[in-house]
Amino acid sequence: MALELDFEKPIIEIEKRIEDLKVISDAGHVDLTEEIALLSSKIEPLKKEIYNNLESWQVAKLARHIDRPSTLEYVKHICGDDFVEMHGDRLFGDDPAIVGGIGLIDGRSVMIIGHQKGCDTQTNIYRNFGMPHPEGYRKALRLMRFAEQFNMPVVTFIDTPGAFPGIGAEERGQSEAIAKNLAEMSALRVPIICFITGEGGSGGALALGVGDKVFMFEFSIYSVISAEGCAAILWNDPNKAKEAASALKFKSTDLLKAGIIDEILNEPLGGAHRDHKKAAEEIKKTILKYLPTLIAVSADNLIEERYNRFRRIGKFAGEEEQENG
Repeated sequence: MALELDFEKPIIEIEKRIEDLKVISDAGHVDLTEEIALLSSKIEPLKKEIYNNLESWQVAKLARHIDRPSTLEYVKHICGDDFVEMHGDRLFGDDPAIVGGIGLIDGRSVMIIGHQKGCDTQTNIYRNFGMPHPEGYRKALRLMRFAEQFNMPVVTFIDTPGAFPGIGAEERGQSEAIAKNLAEMSALRVPIICFITGEGGSGGALALGVGDKVFMFEFSIYSVISAEGCAAILWNDPNKAKEAASALKFKSTDLLKAGIIDEILNEPLGGAHRDHKKAAEEIKKTILKYLPTLIAVSADNLIEERYNRFRRIGKFAGEEEQENG
């Protein structure tokens, strides 16, 4: 594993110890089969203990893991070669931080759109670390309109720290592009399924998140602001990010309880970065489970329920009881 997280050290130490014993055993100096088996039996229970009790800041580290699968990797596992990427917003240019195109999922055409991060320094620079410019959101909107025209469902993958806050992006209408996506997604006449696969940050994430169903991987996060940004605003100290992470309640369990997402998707033990294919299979299974039901709903009813879904978010405690009373 390229990146070792601090809370994973007990696991990594055992794994390294096993590798060392295998080297000695394979060299023929001594038979260490029993010792290797004993250590191996401890790994899975230790992983379950650690990953089932992660704090919010630790979950954020997993959500940002450099080896976590990207949109194009999910597409590769879900669609195979049956995916055609589409480029450009027809206004300014093509933004590599958002990718999209037509894919086949079990013979059904769907429009797939998602944030795209890199897997190393070079590709992250090219993808602008998954932070889209306005032309990225306009490209996404163009593809959604295309999907509506040809009656194709839309599937989005959300994984971004947020929209790029640079001067050029603001000059080209960053806020307007995001706002337009929110407005038009809410009225799109085809089913929309959204997956938060990693880091869902601010309006840059929500611009692809207005869906009929919103799912979230267990070690992903979804928040109005990053923990570092929140800490800088509240305490003028980015080093308080751990405290901010807890206060933001951006874990999947928090968001499910608040009614912001519909379901939590299980990840491979230790996180999606440990088994890309298995994580992709979880997404594909979810699409195949819910898409037929959504397709059967009329466009007018889809839009009405989509609207009501977001209107239900954010009530004060006791407000529902007052309405019913």
